[in-house]
Amino acid sequence: MSTHHQLSICGLVSSEAVAQTLSQALDDRFSLVQFQQESDFRQFLEQEKHDIDCLVLESSLDLPQVACYLHKEATLLPAIVLLSNPSPSAASESDKLWHEDIFYHTAELQLPLESLPQISSHIEQAIARFLQLTAACRLPLVVPMASSPEMQDSLNQQQQNLSEKLKERLGYLGLYYKRDPHLFLRHMPEPEKQDFLREFKLDYREIVLNYFNKENSINPKIDAFVTKAFFADISVSQILEIHMELMDSFAKQLRLEGRSEDILLDYRLTLIDVIAHLCEMYRRSIPRETQSRET
Repeated sequence: MSTHHQLSICGLVSSEAVAQTLSQALDDRFSLVQFQQESDFRQFLEQEKHDIDCLVLESSLDLPQVACYLHKEATLLPAIVLLSNPSPSAASESDKLWHEDIFYHTAELQLPLESLPQISSHIEQAIARFLQLTAACRLPLVVPMASSPEMQDSLNQQQQNLSEKLKERLGYLGLYYKRDPHLFLRHMPEPEKQDFLREFKLDYREIVLNYFNKENSINPKIDAFVTKAFFADISVSQILEIHMELMDSFAKQLRLEGRSEDILLDYRLTLIDVIAHLCEMYRRSIPRETQSRET
């Protein structure tokens, strides 16, 4: 439905004017398909959901019903919700990005219709937030299956797919080099920071334990891990610290079992591989014009 280096956007909007503005606001970096009927939207989603990069949903529609369908189908995608009548409390930038009323999931981006001409940059933000969304994401309370295996598998698959696309497109489109500082680890509220680090360390542990498993390709997991690190502005030294902390934990366990710690030296390859991926992502995130001036 799109060329190799385009982002695929699927819209569900009720108004012809909104549909026209959305179409005009997106340049050739994006491939847009949009619908005014929910039935057509559902049919398209059933066939193409694994190729869609971001949803754009207008709030004048029956969004709770749409969200309920998406949850029932275990379909989690980056999403922008266009608010027809945003509340007065949504005036500040932070309120525009995060509302108490969640329609779909906590990484959705809620924007007033006036922001539609700038939709390109907001799509980037929505994807960035989704890539950092955990499998235990907070969904509306009416959803009984928020932590179901199907939902977690859907989220993990979408994160890996988008991570791979991101790696391919960085340096070609210059699409993601403007990261959202609100997502940086150092700017997160303390509880959110601790949750992020806990999951981040578990992700790294899984990579280490499966690195030499020839039956499963580890590259998608490394890509997803590095993407999280990139958007959270995590440095190489922080990755090294996490690695050493994990190796210390493994060493203690080996000593308790009376086994040699030499096996842990092999995991230096894991560390080198992850750091190489991260450095490449940071290198590619520099706009081409900047690279040209420096050479």
